[in-house]
Amino acid sequence: MLAQWWPMLAGMLATGAIGGVLAGLLGVGGGIVIVPVLDYALGLAGVAPAIRMPIAVATSLATIIPTSISSSRAHARRGSVDGQLVRSWAIPVVIGSAAGTLIAAHARSATLTAVFGAVALIVAIRMTLPAGEWRLSQRVPRGWRAAPIPAAIGLLSTMMGIGGGTVSVPIMTLCGEEIHKAVGTAALFGLVISLPGTAGFLLARPDAAVPWGTVGLVSVPGALLISPMTMLFAPVGARLAHSLSRRQLAIAFGMFLGLVAIRMLYRTWSDWN
Repeated sequence: MLAQWWPMLAGMLATGAIGGVLAGLLGVGGGIVIVPVLDYALGLAGVAPAIRMPIAVATSLATIIPTSISSSRAHARRGSVDGQLVRSWAIPVVIGSAAGTLIAAHARSATLTAVFGAVALIVAIRMTLPAGEWRLSQRVPRGWRAAPIPAAIGLLSTMMGIGGGTVSVPIMTLCGEEIHKAVGTAALFGLVISLPGTAGFLLARPDAAVPWGTVGLVSVPGALLISPMTMLFAPVGARLAHSLSRRQLAIAFGMFLGLVAIRMLYRTWSDWN
């Protein structure tokens, strides 16, 4: 029976390694890399297309918990976490994450690939264009009037299976937050998003049959294999990053994400037709 599972297990090890290298190289959370690679690995293992993307999203979110704890603690030691903003945005982020879990657990696979592809394409375009000094505001909005912003971050991040940095860092920097503090704060938001999101996916009751070792929509073997591989290989990517300028890294990330987005949108179009 192990012979039926080894392609998926090997794919998950490779997913963690690739996700770790690219996360270290490009300075992003592993989810934006893990989801498409894990989706592809599950396909190679023969997992049904209807359940592949939900499992990839849920499992990716579970792997973000240990990564975000480690990352946010490191940033906090350097004073790069905006604790006041986290307290102001935490409840809306959790509400958005809970809503995203409910939607993702029952959505068609094509819906999740559409959301992932669309958001990834927007971020890819933003990364490849010159950043400039354009700002939406001089200060990140706080309080309940600003609640739709963090709620949307939690919603989209959970539906995409990412820790939130891909969405929240551009929003915070456009609103005047200093980049290092935006990255550190996003790492803590990753924990706020991944904990309730993972809990919801563990309790999900999928309509289709799921692979061995899957609880709800979370592949437990996948989470246990991917997480240590990601942390092991992230320093490799970080070392590679020192050979490139920040602009070169931004362009590399944008191009990679653009290719992922096009693949996801093409798959969405194929599923809907």
